[in-house]
Order: sequence, then structure tokens, then C-alpha cells
Amino acid sequence: MTDAPQPRAARVPDKPTVDGLEDRWGKVWAEQGTYRFDRDRALTLSREQIFSIDTPPPTASGSLHVGHVFGYTQADCLARYHRMTGKEVFYPIGWDDNGLPTERRVQNYYGVRGDASLPYDPDFAPPQEGGSGKAMKAADQKPVGRANFIRLCQQLTELDEKAFEDTFRRLGLSLDWDVQYRTVDDRSRAVAQQAFLRNLARGEAYQAEAPGLWDVTFQTAVAQAELEARDYPGAFHTVRFHRDGFEPVHIETTRPELIPAVVALIAHPDDERYQPLFGTTVTSPLFGVEIPVLAHPAAEPDKGAGIAMCCTFGDLTDVQWWRELQLPIRSVITRNGRISGETPEWIAGGPGEQLYAEQLATKTVHSAREAVVAALRESGDLLGEPRKTQRKANFYEKGDKPLEIVTSRQWYIRNGGRDADLREALIGRGSEIGFHPAFMRSRYTNWISGLNGDWLISRQRFFGVPFPVWYRLDEHGEAQHDAPLVPDESRLPVDPVSQTPDGYDESQRDQPGGFTADTDIMDTWATSSLSPQIAAGWPVASDPLGKNDKDLFAAVFPMDMRPQGHDIIRTWLFATVVRAHYEHGTVPWTNAYLNGWILDPDRKKMSKSKGNATTPIEMLETNGTDAVRYWAAIARPGTDTVDDPQQVKIGRRLAIKLLNASKFALTMGGDEPVGGVESVTEPIDRSMLAGLATVVEQATTAYEHYDYARALDVTETFFWSFCDDYLELVKDRAYGGGEVSPEAAASARAALRVALDVQLRLLAPVLCYATEEVWSWFREGSVHRASWPTSEELASAAGDASLLPAVGSALARIRKAKSDAKMGMRAEVSAMTLAGPGPLVEHVRAAERDLRAAGKVTGMTYGEAEELQVSDVELVPPPPKA
Repeated sequence: MTDAPQPRAARVPDKPTVDGLEDRWGKVWAEQGTYRFDRDRALTLSREQIFSIDTPPPTASGSLHVGHVFGYTQADCLARYHRMTGKEVFYPIGWDDNGLPTERRVQNYYGVRGDASLPYDPDFAPPQEGGSGKAMKAADQKPVGRANFIRLCQQLTELDEKAFEDTFRRLGLSLDWDVQYRTVDDRSRAVAQQAFLRNLARGEAYQAEAPGLWDVTFQTAVAQAELEARDYPGAFHTVRFHRDGFEPVHIETTRPELIPAVVALIAHPDDERYQPLFGTTVTSPLFGVEIPVLAHPAAEPDKGAGIAMCCTFGDLTDVQWWRELQLPIRSVITRNGRISGETPEWIAGGPGEQLYAEQLATKTVHSAREAVVAALRESGDLLGEPRKTQRKANFYEKGDKPLEIVTSRQWYIRNGGRDADLREALIGRGSEIGFHPAFMRSRYTNWISGLNGDWLISRQRFFGVPFPVWYRLDEHGEAQHDAPLVPDESRLPVDPVSQTPDGYDESQRDQPGGFTADTDIMDTWATSSLSPQIAAGWPVASDPLGKNDKDLFAAVFPMDMRPQGHDIIRTWLFATVVRAHYEHGTVPWTNAYLNGWILDPDRKKMSKSKGNATTPIEMLETNGTDAVRYWAAIARPGTDTVDDPQQVKIGRRLAIKLLNASKFALTMGGDEPVGGVESVTEPIDRSMLAGLATVVEQATTAYEHYDYARALDVTETFFWSFCDDYLELVKDRAYGGGEVSPEAAASARAALRVALDVQLRLLAPVLCYATEEVWSWFREGSVHRASWPTSEELASAAGDASLLPAVGSALARIRKAKSDAKMGMRAEVSAMTLAGPGPLVEHVRAAERDLRAAGKVTGMTYGEAEELQVSDVELVPPPPKA
């Protein structure tokens, strides 16, 4: 609800300053609940009068960086605007605790690493606290049991979240701090588990043993959305495959260590060089395994020799060939990134058995490659020497080594990657969402169109939401994966590692005829993709923490806005659409606002993982919050921006100018009462208000289209013109100088007060502290609960908007004449000629008294010209200052 501004006598400090405003007003906002969501009121309103925001839960590991300031400030400007329009704004905040970044930080901070084989130690104390901030080698980390490791994760994330909250409060984010959640709290885990169980029951979630991307460092599966293609040094090796009685076939490969895993040689069906070979076989060098030669349209005739090894598995193309050509699996790389220690059956008894057992088994990929190349060189099957190259390799976005492809059992949610009808339905959901900026919709569509598999949601980690699943063990102790045991929703959240399925007791855990737990956890996106449901009270059967709120959920869902970075359209945005599509048959929100990145001086994205991010605390303390918010708000939606200290300084100058100009406007005429719009009678005053009315309309339209930057631009442009021209022109009249009539003086004072009131409200979403400070000088309540200005407020006093610019231009030319003559602005103009088109000259005549006072003009004549000009200027130097 917005408050009607209550006028009162102005109380202006002698020396206004922007310093210290954060502490002062932050406390007031917290005590008065300025930004608190009024649930009871909201439930009485129509849906159009509520604005609900699906706020990004930041990853609570380490510290915030300037990129967070950038995106969260922009979203906050939009939230503040909608609150001032009278809407009840639901603006919660969550913390994304779980996932690999948290585990990695805990490992380095405490000097530990999780080990599922170790028991819980109630007296465990970590070997260190704090660390050096650098990554530790695994060998230097102390192994600790799962439960102890999870406790350390919870402990550290709570500390990080408090630091995050302090920074967000300093940043002035108008969040409702009474509506918080953590993605590992009992409610979030129950929401994620309930949604998963329903996905499973409807066939939208499934488990499969299949080849998938695997990070050998972090020992976990990786989803397609988490991939990052990077250049990686390698070498081309030309290798000979043999054909009895025929010339050998030469292939080029950067991964000769995978020759033991070759299941076929593949060329394009139209490649004439290899058409005679299709349907025949070759034998692999060193190992003598018989290999078919096959055709597939994904082969690239112009790449290398035009014929390639298909290994199970070297890359994603291998997976495609394996699936579509129904090839066997001959996997040799294990989850730890080493060659399997057991000699494969297809190699055992062959010419390469000894080579494999003595030089490849248990070796790293790099060591195995060196051994195979040496053996190829010795056998004569390596033609020439390896040729260095840079190859593209898939990395986990947070990893340091290329991903391998291993076969493992994982959980998936169907996302259209293997279902054309579902793919089209999810693309269709995108058309129900307003993307801001609009071109970002194509990124959403293109991502879905390019999917080649379902959403992998399981991770082999510790800290996260466990899958609420157990498996029966047969009499041999083998898990029955095709018939998982699941709990009733009323039991959620559950931890299958420490709790038992219905009908079993703890003594039957991991015993033949008993049960075993699924030890995987959900991908962090599988929880945060349910952020609207978590925050808005979506009912879960067990109602942990008592946060079910069916009525609230009905009132705010689908939400109005999802603010986020454009780089996670493929992950968070898309995943949230998938979950809402399945669970509610709708989109999760009607608008998605996408912010850009902050770039470092080399124009690379700032991120903690890349080590090039700077923290915002020093920036906030040095320049003040409003200056930093200004820097964030001048960037257009979706636009990447270089970290530019100069723009921050401009923002500080604007905030300081607002305080000083406001003091000037509020102290005109001393303590005399100041009238409202009805007191504005002078043409130049009415012209100023007419221009301001246009600015209000433009800013409102911009905010309605999620373009806070455009709203700030038109408002700031008017404000500087207001200070440079209008204040100077009416200063003398507002003071009541000379032979000014009481009505003319009252008109200036009223116009100043009205214009200040409107401009404060226009600037409030960005300069939240400075505007609140000035508002308190002459208004009751908070500017952030005041109503958003409308042009109708000014309509009765609005005049010809072109008058003030004309008079301002005349004043600018008088100032230029003084500057050209190297005289100060206090110099008297004893004579001058102002000429221009008739309408412009008439505008100047209407405000001649103000122009004379501002320009210190004592002699002035008029003439005609095609454009406004000031000539024949005669100046009298000002008297020396006392």
C-alpha cells in the first residue's frame, strides 16, 4: 500500500551528506517493516494488484561479488517501482546452500574431504578454519564421514549467509526479510522430494544406466547444461588399422589411449573413399580386435582422414553412434579417470593382453596415452610423429579437467531432449513468458531445440537434497533398481541413509533380503527450480517448518517476475519451466527479466570460479550505496557492462547534487507556507511542470516494459536540466528579490516543491537512500511507500513545455558569452541583442524577468533570426569579492 505524501514545514540539515545514510535508514526500514509483504491485504486484492518476484537464491559460498550487486539492484528497482504503484509486492529471499561450490569451499576452508565409508564422529574438530583461500590438494585434506562433512557444510553456509544478508541490506534491497528459505532446510527438502516423487509416479522422472559425462576430479555426473567447451592442448596421431590382404586404413585421433575401447570405424555414407569398406571389418593395432567399418551421417569427411574411431566412450558423438548404430559397450575408463584395472574380455588372450595389464591398467589417461603411443611407434602403426593442436573439450563449468564419459546409473527428468512433442510443448511455454529484453527468448528456444538428452538430476556428492528412495536387495544382495521403495509424502523430508523404508528396520540395511539406500543427492538446480513453490507456500503433505500456505500460493503463483542472469537461461530458467509445466500445467511466472554480466577490464565475465571477481564492500563503503546502485541501473536490460569506477563516481555526484538542490528548493522563502500545484501561475514554472509531466509518462512506460535504465535516463536528464537551468532562472524570484510580486514568488516556491516531490519519487527506485533522506525533510512516512507520480498530478498547472528549453538556451548563450570573454558569471550584461524565430522570442519575453536576474542582464533588445542567438554583448566586470 502506498501512502499519501503529507506536507509539513521543511527541516533541512545545515550540511547534507550522503555518508552514513545506509546505517540510518537501514535501521528505520527494518524497525518499521517498510518493505514487509502484507499477506492479509494481498488476499483481499485482485491478482493484478499483487506483484510477486521469484528472487534468485544466491549460492551461499564465499562472498558476493559485483556481479551480484549488478543483477540484484536492477531487479530491486523494478520491485520498488511496482510497490509505489500501490501493488502488494511479494519479494522473498532464499539461499542456495547445496551443491558443489559449497562442498569445495568447505574442503578448502576446513581442510577436509567427505568419505562415505567413515562413520560419524561426534567429537570431530576440523584441522583448520579459514584456510588460505586457495584450493587444497585432496591428499592434504583430512577424510571425514558423511554426517560430519554435511554438518560442516551447514555450519559454513550459515556464516556465509549472514555476510550475504549484511551486504544485501547495505545495498538497500527492498526484500521482505521475514520471507527467507534455505535450499537445504526441512521445507525445501520436502518440496524437492515431494515434487520428485510426483515426477516419478507420473513417469516424468526415471532411472537409467547409460553413458554420461563424468567429472573425475569431483567424482560426479554432470548435466548437459553445466558443460563448458574450452580449448585443450592435444595432438593428432595418425594410426594404422589392419585389413587382411588389403591396404590398411589410416585414422587420425587425439585420443590414442582409447584404441582398446574402439567398437567401430565410421565414415560418412557419401564418402567415396570408404564406401567399399562399409560392411567389412578391420583389426585394431596393438590389440588385434576385429572392428566393423560403418556409415553414419554425423561423420565429417573433411575432418582428419574422414574416418573416425568410435570408442565407448570418447565424446558425445561416440554416444550418438553407439545408440543409433546399436554398438556394444567396451568401456576402459573408470570413474576415477584411470584405465580399468581388469583386462577386458575382448582383449584377454589377444596380442595386447600383456601391454594392457603391464602398462595401461590403473594408469591415468595421460600415462596410458604415452604408453599406447610408444607401443604404436614400436609396432610401426604410428605414421609420423604426433602433431600438436588445440582441441575443443567439454569441461564441467566448475572443473579443471576434461570430462570423461562413463556408464553409470543416474536419475533423469524428461525435458524434451528425447521427445519431440514434449520439446515443442516446452518451447510453447516460452511464448507464454514475456522476456525482457525480448531477444532473449531465442536463447530459451535454441537451448531446447539443441537438447540431445534428458535432464540428469543426480549427483554423487554429500551436501544436498537426498533422493527419497531405497532398493530391495535380493537373496544375493543385488539391488532391485527397477522397483524402488519410496516413502509416503507425509514422511518428507527423509534421508534414506539414516532412515528406513516402511516395513523394514535398520538391521536389514545392506543385508541380502533387506534394503539399501540411494546415496545420491539431487542436482542443485533440481531444488532451486522449485524456488517459487518453496517461497510461496506450495503445500507439502508433512508441512515441515509450518510454512504451507495454500491461499498465498494461489494468490501469487504463477509469479510476475523472474530476475536472473542470461547465462542460466539453460539451467535455472528452463528447469523451473519444466517443473511448473509438470506439476501445475502452467508457466512459473509471466515475465523473465535477464540481466547482463559484469566484465573485467579484459571484457571477460566476472565470476568467483574464474578468480577475476571483485567484492562490492569496498565499492559500497567508498562511494556510497546510491552511487553503486546508479552504476547498476544505467546498464540496459540484458547488456553486459564493464566494471567502470567513473560511472560510480557519476552516481555519487548525482546523489550529492540531489541533496544540495533539494536543500535549495526547500529553503526558498524561509518558513513561509508553500502552496501546491494550484499556486503555480508563472509561464516558466508551468512549462517546467509540463516537461516533468512528460518525463513521468516516459519513466512509467519504461518501468512497465522492465526498462529501469530508460526510466533513469529520462529522469536524470530532466534533473540536471532542472538544476542547471530552472533553478538558476527562478532563484531570484523564489527568494522574493527585486520587485517580485508575492504571487510570482509563491509560484516559484510551489513549483520547486512540487517538482522536487515528483523527482524524488521518480528517483526513489535507484537512489533509495538519498531520496528517503530528502523526503524526510518535508514529508511524513517513507518515499518508498509514497505513490508513484502521474502526469495527472501536474495537469492543472502544466503549460507550454517548449518555453523553459527556449529560455534555458538563451541563458546558456549568455553564459557562453561571459566565458568567451573570460569573465565570471557574476559579470553584468549591460547590453545584448537576443534574436530568433518569433515563437522562441515570445517564450523568452514571457520569462524575461527571470532571464535578466539569472544572467545579470541590465540591457537587452530583441531581433529576428532563423535560430536563437545572443549578440552584441557588452559586459561589465563584477566587483571584486569582499
